[in-house]
Amino acid sequence: MSYKSKGTNNVDVQRFGADSKDNGLGFCGWILTVLSTAIVIVTFPFSLFFCIKVVQEYERAVIFRLGRLLHGGSKGPGIFFILPCIENYTKVDLRTLTFDVPPQEVLTKDSVTVSVDAVVYYHVQNAVISVANVENAHHSTRLLAQTTLRNMLGTKNLHEILSDRETIATSMQSVLDECTDVWGIKVERVEIKDVRLPVQLQRAMAAEAEAAREARAKVIAAEGEQKSARALKEAAEVITQSPAALQLRYLQTLNTISAEKNSTIIFPLPIDFLNHFVKN
Repeated sequence: MSYKSKGTNNVDVQRFGADSKDNGLGFCGWILTVLSTAIVIVTFPFSLFFCIKVVQEYERAVIFRLGRLLHGGSKGPGIFFILPCIENYTKVDLRTLTFDVPPQEVLTKDSVTVSVDAVVYYHVQNAVISVANVENAHHSTRLLAQTTLRNMLGTKNLHEILSDRETIATSMQSVLDECTDVWGIKVERVEIKDVRLPVQLQRAMAAEAEAAREARAKVIAAEGEQKSARALKEAAEVITQSPAALQLRYLQTLNTISAEKNSTIIFPLPIDFLNHFVKN
């Protein structure tokens, strides 16, 4: 079973075997065609209301005559003519359509149950094939999207689903487009909308994230204490080498105390000064 696509208005559908290749109407078919044409001529111009049809720029009309696909494929856009009683047609919308994939309960590869929903963008690429090869192309595409979403997510771990949404959507779009090609459907884009986790798992992940943040905070605080201790050690070594530096530190401390709390000032006496009196 195969088909050849030669544009929107010229399509040769070979799915249905020899019946599609035989374009002959037969004796009865020719008689009905002649009678229908005669009725149109006799009832002219009132028959124009039943024979003339119009399709919009974004639509195509697939015409069947006595159950057979009319040669030439789809008609439109614009005005086209049908014979009453023996011809019927189906309008096909070529615009991009969207539908939401209902939330799917999926068991991931690491045995976690998640609920995932998505949105699919698609359009009818071949009007004739979408009518002749499948009963309802839109409904079939929706069902296929649901099963494809479940099958693809079942092979992923939870962290892959949460972090690689774009990759999953691209893979899903490729699979859908390949499967719907025989239905005349072109899948343009797939987007993963939301991933819902169980409440217990959300709490566990929140506790894990909080513990990780606390651990990082403790590490940062410890690193700060270590750096501060090294700086104090270096300062003490500098002050030890120069006694005058200690006096300058006393004066700086007095300046700070007098600027903030100037009610009481404690003035530390230099140790060298006290030692002078002790010797005397």
